[in-house]
Amino acid sequence: MTVFLAFFCNILFNFAIGLLVAKFLGPEEYGRFALAHATAIAVQTGFFDWIRLGATRFYSERIRREEPALRATLDFGFAIITVGLTIGASLLLFSGVSFTLSNGLIALALGVAVANGLFDYYTALVRARFHDRLFTRLVLVKNLFAFALMGGGAFWFGSAKMTLIGGIVSLGGSVITARAALRDPSSQPRLARFSIAEAMMRYSLPIVGANLLYLAIPLANRSIVAVLYGFSETGQFSLAYDFGAKAIAAIGSALDIVLFQIAVATHELQGPTQAKRQIGRNMTIVVAMVLPACTGIWLTLPSVEQLIVPVDFRGHFGLLLPLMMTGLFCMAIIQYAINPIFQIEKRTAPLVAAALVACVVDPLLILVLPRDAGASSLAIAQAGAMVAALVTLVAFASLSSPQWPSRRDLAATVLANAVMSAMLLPMRDKEPGLATLVEQIIVGVGVYAFVVMSADVAGLRSITVARLRLTAARMKTL
Repeated sequence: MTVFLAFFCNILFNFAIGLLVAKFLGPEEYGRFALAHATAIAVQTGFFDWIRLGATRFYSERIRREEPALRATLDFGFAIITVGLTIGASLLLFSGVSFTLSNGLIALALGVAVANGLFDYYTALVRARFHDRLFTRLVLVKNLFAFALMGGGAFWFGSAKMTLIGGIVSLGGSVITARAALRDPSSQPRLARFSIAEAMMRYSLPIVGANLLYLAIPLANRSIVAVLYGFSETGQFSLAYDFGAKAIAAIGSALDIVLFQIAVATHELQGPTQAKRQIGRNMTIVVAMVLPACTGIWLTLPSVEQLIVPVDFRGHFGLLLPLMMTGLFCMAIIQYAINPIFQIEKRTAPLVAAALVACVVDPLLILVLPRDAGASSLAIAQAGAMVAALVTLVAFASLSSPQWPSRRDLAATVLANAVMSAMLLPMRDKEPGLATLVEQIIVGVGVYAFVVMSADVAGLRSITVARLRLTAARMKTL
């Protein structure tokens, strides 16, 4: 529960920092920042994410004690890739090739990629060992630094470059403050083995390839928007996408960080059959949480836009985000519900095939859909690509006879979402503001939770009752 809350708070902090940066930078400069940051995430995924995935899947307290070569291989791999990336980027920037972004922004984007890759790698090691307090410490320090440095850089300088520098310092600072606790004393560079790296790459690279292709779609679309409509429209497009993606990730990632580790532990201790059952239960929980989150964002959008979206972004935001929402839902189901089927079986090649389908569908839709004065057609194309990827991946998953969520649980989830929507839809026409938003949240959460708990979807009622009884018992002993 501690890890869940820490990760959820991390997403919310990133969410708040993104809005703060957008407010102080304005649409045009935020467009540059968002494109540079998206480039950084793509580079991080392509070069460093296999290390994070390897740590998440193969590292544990037992492995730390008995097989220090694994940590040594991960550390050595990260160092080598960083050096190679630095040399390659330097040669590219001095080659005279021109890009949509300036060379300075590209260099800073690479710095963010390395710093964020290191932070994600270390937090993956901590999560794999179930060190809740250290994970919380890392996240807290990073967020405090980021709020001060990124928000301060945007406020004082109004510059995308200074904001990116603030991000690099905050990520690096959080790792440095916990460096001693993150060390493995028995892990030495001489223990690094290519055979270990090769085994982890066979598992991780298809996942990395798929994630990179998925990231390439919004990154390419932002670049297209910048070319066709300018950086100001890129900022509008980016804020809508980033807001929706982070809001859904606040639910999906926080669930995944707990549920996937449980599935891995189940596979190791009880075997593949029980792991399949756990994955099926995990899928039910993910759908039951992500579906109302996506619906709720749309239902509360007028008040959300009024309260937290910077003035310069309003209007465009309310138009673009609903067009993206179906795609964001599909992406969450892919990442947090369907992908674990393949990850637990170490059969990850189908992930790339589904991502390739998305990469084909997106440009086809861009060409077919009528173009307007803004980026609406690109938002629709992006959503359509994610729908195609989800359908493809479900088809591949069906070949392995997985444990799917029960029809009863899915029907109860859809019913709960429909009842919630029926209750909240009339409120959407009320005067936007804090009072309306609070009323919508209370009514929506209450109604949805009542239906889901009544149906005991994925055993959530039983889990909740057991947790409450345990809490009550602990309170009595104090």
